[in-house]
Amino acid sequence: MNFNLTDEQQLVRETCRKFADNYLKPKAAEYDRSHEFPWEHIEKLSGMGMMGIVYPEEYNGAGMDYLSYAIIVEELSRGCASTGVIVCAHNSLCLSPINYFGNEEQKKKYLSRLTTGEWIGCFGITESNAGSDAAGTTTTAELKNGNWVLNGTKNFITNGGVASVNVITAVTEKGIGHKGLSFFIIEKGAPGFSVGKLEDKLGICASPTTELIFDNCEIPEGNLLGKKGDGFKIAMHTLDGGRVMIGAQALGIAQAAFDEAVAYSKERKQFNQSLSNFQAIQWMIADMATEIEAARLLVYQAAVLIGSGDRRKYSKQAAMAKLFASEMSHRVTHKALQIFGGYGYTKDYPMERYYRDARITEIYEGTSEIQRIVIASNVLG
Repeated sequence: MNFNLTDEQQLVRETCRKFADNYLKPKAAEYDRSHEFPWEHIEKLSGMGMMGIVYPEEYNGAGMDYLSYAIIVEELSRGCASTGVIVCAHNSLCLSPINYFGNEEQKKKYLSRLTTGEWIGCFGITESNAGSDAAGTTTTAELKNGNWVLNGTKNFITNGGVASVNVITAVTEKGIGHKGLSFFIIEKGAPGFSVGKLEDKLGICASPTTELIFDNCEIPEGNLLGKKGDGFKIAMHTLDGGRVMIGAQALGIAQAAFDEAVAYSKERKQFNQSLSNFQAIQWMIADMATEIEAARLLVYQAAVLIGSGDRRKYSKQAAMAKLFASEMSHRVTHKALQIFGGYGYTKDYPMERYYRDARITEIYEGTSEIQRIVIASNVLG
C-alpha cells in the first residue's frame, strides 16, 4: 500500500499543523485548567471545512478522503487533544450514521448544518450498565400517537451539553437483545430532553462529557434513523470508523510528547552533558520513535481501507489501529514524562497533560479489551 501523500493531503497536513502550532497549542493548557469548551477553535475549524471533513459537498461538506481525515485529527490532537476529539466525535459519531443511514430529508436537514459547524453533534450508546455491552441498553423508545417517546439516561457522552443534534440508541423491542435496538436523532430543546451531570475527568478536560436524560422525551416519528431494529448494525459501522480516528488522536498526543521529550533531552544537562548523550535516554527515544511510526502505518492503512466502503475489509484493521495506537500513546507519554523527570510532573510543562490525555484513548470508542475481541473474532472466524 502506497502511503506517499498527495499534494492535497500534504497541504492538509501543513495547514492543520500550522493551525495547531499557532492557535491550539498556545491555549491548550488554559482550556485544560478552565474546562471550557473551545468555541473559538471550533469556529475557526468550521471555516476551514473541518466540521464536515469527508462528507459530500452537496451537504456543505469538504468532500475529503479518510486518510486526510486521519491526518487532520492527528495534527489537531498534537496541538490540543480536547479539540481533536471534539472534531472526531462530531464527524465520526454524529455525521457518519446520518450520512450512511439517514434518508434524504434527514441529510438535508441535519448534515447541511452539522458540516458547517453551525450545529455540533454527539452520539450516545453508553449507559451506567451498558458500555461495552450495547445489548444491555435500557433506554426505551415507544411509538405513541405519531411520536417516539424516549425514557432513560445516557452516560459519558462526548460533546454532550453543547450538541444541537444527538444521535442515540434506544430499545424499540424488548427481550431480543441487540436486535431490538434502534437509533434516533434528537434535537436540543426537544420536550423531555435535558443534559445531566458534567463529568470532572482526568484528562481531555476541554471536551465536555455529560449525561443525556430522556424523561418522556417526544420526537417526531421521522426522527428514527435507519430502520427499526438496525441500531446495533448502525452502531458497529459507526464505531469502526470512529476507532480509527481515536487511533489518530492517540498518535497526535504521542507525537507531541515525543517532540517535547527529544527537544528537552538535548537542552537538559546532567553530569556535564546533555541527557540525549546517555544511552539509556537514546534507547527510550529510539523505542518511542519506532512505536509512533508503527502506529502511524496502522492508522493510515485503516483510514485508507475505510475509504473503500466495505466494512468487512477494515473492521479488523480499525480495531488493530485503535488498540496499538492508544496503548502506544500510553507508553510513549510515560517515557516522555520520565525523560522530563520532576519537571514533567509539574504543570509548568505540557508533559503531564499529554500523559493524562493519552489514557482515555484506551477506553472510549471501545476499550482495548473490546478491540482484542474484535481482532480475535476476525482472525478466528
